[in-house]
Amino acid sequence: MKCIVCEQPNQFKMVEVPLPSVQEGEALVRIRRVGVCGTDLHAYKGNQPFFSYPRILGHELAGIIDLIGQNDFGLQKGDQVSIIPYLECGKCVACRKGKMNCCVNLKVLGVHIDGGMQEYISIHPSHLVKTNGLSLDQSAMLEPLSIGAHAVRRAGSIKGEVILVIGAGPIGLGVMAFAKQRGAIVVAMDVNEERLKFCHRWAKVDYTLNALDDPIKNLSDITNGDLPTVVFDATGNVESMCNSFKYVAHGGKLIYVGLVKADITFSDPYFHSKELTLMGSRNATREDFDYVMSAVKTGKLDIESYISHRSSFDEMIERFKEWIDPESKMIKAIVEL
Repeated sequence: MKCIVCEQPNQFKMVEVPLPSVQEGEALVRIRRVGVCGTDLHAYKGNQPFFSYPRILGHELAGIIDLIGQNDFGLQKGDQVSIIPYLECGKCVACRKGKMNCCVNLKVLGVHIDGGMQEYISIHPSHLVKTNGLSLDQSAMLEPLSIGAHAVRRAGSIKGEVILVIGAGPIGLGVMAFAKQRGAIVVAMDVNEERLKFCHRWAKVDYTLNALDDPIKNLSDITNGDLPTVVFDATGNVESMCNSFKYVAHGGKLIYVGLVKADITFSDPYFHSKELTLMGSRNATREDFDYVMSAVKTGKLDIESYISHRSSFDEMIERFKEWIDPESKMIKAIVEL
């Protein structure tokens, strides 16, 4: 079968490899769609944390079950599935508390171990979500959108609250959409005016702000001087993440959704004066996948508009070089197999 390997930063190679061996209890899935996300872009450029080369990228996956035995998940050959790419140990303190998304020994497909940029993958049925009735595109997009859904769930009750989402990339857009669905008043902030217009159209945000245009004053005007009670930073940008403390109201929450390969610094007196709650949000759970799937099925999320670029598997390497250029205006790219 064919697979695409990121051999080192800035270098992909298409290679032929044997079909994956299927261990007892596992399923063999034919990959049909692979989403491309910020993690893949960072890995290609050599600045993704917890990453080593060579690696097969790809963790936003949809496919068809080609082989499966008796299982407890109601899955059978021919079912369409989305793949939960976070492989937990099931034994550590996080797993014992039901937080498998931040397992001590977590292995993420396409990051810590080889992912789905290949024609077939073997995986345990517990990491498959049956998506019969969705399109393959919709199935592949459950994973990135689940990250946004998980972050919003971390925030707790936000109905009627003014919340700020910094970063209008694919993850930030998901945060905005799910915050709106949970009744929040949503402010989107970015430096890209086209992205901000898309936030209005796609996520139905209430306000947009350019981060270069006195955001403190504009946020103060929107909140009558209070500032947002919850701020999500989905940029993966160290400067933005350090600055985000100043956008949060006294007694509010700051939630880091994006990940950066750097240290975050802040003023402790300032942090304490506001009695802020600082939270991380990592990956997602099956509950989040189910929540997003329901939203897609009921038409609350427009996946067709969310996907801005696509290519065939054979053309992916050349297309990828175009996608990393900001001029491509990529929101979400998807690879078809």
